[in-house]
Amino acid sequence: MILRSRMKLWMIRAITMVLLWTCFLQLMTLGEMWGSRLLKGWPSCFSHSNLPLAVESSSFPDKVILPPKRIYRNNGYLMVSCNGGLNQMRAAICDMVTIARYLNVTLIVPELDKTSFWNDPSEFQDIFDVDHFITSLRDEVRILKELPPRVKKRVESGMFYSLQPISWSDISYYLDQILPLVQKHKVVQLNKTDARLANNGLPLEIQKLRCHVNFNALRFTSQIEELGRRVVGILREKGPFLVLHLRYEMDMLAFSGCTHGCNIEEEEELTRMRYAYPWWKEKVIDSEMRRKDGLCPLTPEETALVLSALGIDRNVQIYIAAGEIYGGERRMATLASSFPNLVRKETLLEPSDLKFFENHSSQMAALDYLVSLESDIFIPTYDGNMAKVVEGHRRFLGFKKTISLDRKLLVGLVDQYNNGSISWDEFSSIVKEVHTNRMGSPKKRNAIPDRPKEEDYFYANPHECLQLLDEPLRIT
Repeated sequence: MILRSRMKLWMIRAITMVLLWTCFLQLMTLGEMWGSRLLKGWPSCFSHSNLPLAVESSSFPDKVILPPKRIYRNNGYLMVSCNGGLNQMRAAICDMVTIARYLNVTLIVPELDKTSFWNDPSEFQDIFDVDHFITSLRDEVRILKELPPRVKKRVESGMFYSLQPISWSDISYYLDQILPLVQKHKVVQLNKTDARLANNGLPLEIQKLRCHVNFNALRFTSQIEELGRRVVGILREKGPFLVLHLRYEMDMLAFSGCTHGCNIEEEEELTRMRYAYPWWKEKVIDSEMRRKDGLCPLTPEETALVLSALGIDRNVQIYIAAGEIYGGERRMATLASSFPNLVRKETLLEPSDLKFFENHSSQMAALDYLVSLESDIFIPTYDGNMAKVVEGHRRFLGFKKTISLDRKLLVGLVDQYNNGSISWDEFSSIVKEVHTNRMGSPKKRNAIPDRPKEEDYFYANPHECLQLLDEPLRIT
């Protein structure tokens, strides 16, 4: 009798445990299902969402669903040292990830440039969300924050191979020339990374991986993104806004040799700066010839005329995405008079908000990048790296209006207007007509065989990855 009671009690306990475990599994399944639905609808500056960047973050904790790891035989380790400013390095990181993927190597988180003119000490994790970068690409390539201890000791003792890869190379160069070096030395460092992968002639899957890194894996730190949301929110409270990438800073003028509108003392200062940097090879530059060829950034005075000629409302908010303008208020006076609602991050935020970013030009540039993505119109006055990369990102976000100025034509028109050769109406009419088809609308890149520097840059128009507005949404 006692034995039968004990067995009955044991059976009840067993059945209860089974029921509880079944309920637990059901709850877990429901949690994952609802968590996925919440996340799929969440906006990000790197998604196709039309919701503004200023949307507040969810009060629910994020449910991160990691892609499965790609399993492959590791051929060795690839270290990369990026060079240039933020956006040059951004494009380079996309290329290096792609190269590492197709060489079947392990990529070490890229080292950022700390020795160039900008002298920014920021590490990768100071600008980008490094954990998201690694996990979002784990189905493509293995990425480590640092070399394994045993391999690190070899590198510290000089047992690795370092080189500058050839610019504008296709993937076969890396498979035929770089992969054997990795297999031989186990660790290879690429110490120059700008424009090391071709714009065109690459397999579709390679181009799409470059886009995946750029638009999905490279996410700024939460601190930078939060500040970006605040700036956009402040601007949106007052209505539409235009971002003007006014590339009229000292380094730009010194290295390009563009001195139009500068006085003698400024010309001499810019020339001294150019000669002070031995890595800048071009020293003797004809400023006026470069300007006539359209190779100089527009001056603030020229920019004021062009914006007015394009019909930009003089009362619109114009956010200046740039560092310190050379010549200061004196050179900005005409633009400020024509468009009185000029703002900068420094005027929209408190000094304490930007204290963390002081002497970190790449982090400041990241903030400008986020605001540029969200603007109603983006207009760069020079086609440098930021102008190109932002243009491509805005295309990805739905072909948002980006006006690419034809500087070669514009400087000639400005001179004609200033010397009285053409009227304001003629000037404005020509400017508007010329830029009708330069608004960031869908088009194929212009490829020029054997002249990659002159053809359209991949990151300015990654058309292989873009979705036309009348196409169904593609999940990437």
